[in-house]
Amino acid sequence: MAQYEFRTAAACGGPCTEGCVEVATNVSGIVAIRDTKTEAVMQFTPREWQDFLAGAKAGEFDLA
Repeated sequence: MAQYEFRTAAACGGPCTEGCVEVATNVSGIVAIRDTKTEAVMQFTPREWQDFLAGAKAGEFDLA
């Protein structure tokens, strides 16, 4: 597996072991995300990641 360098959002308050989402963009052509609880890694293309972010910002995944 690729050597990912995961980053956590500043809102998580630094190193997180309580269920933060981490993102790695250091491997060419791959955006990897994981939850610090399970450490299972999901991989996306940069385009898939951009589409997801755009949908999230537009409220596409809002529950209400």
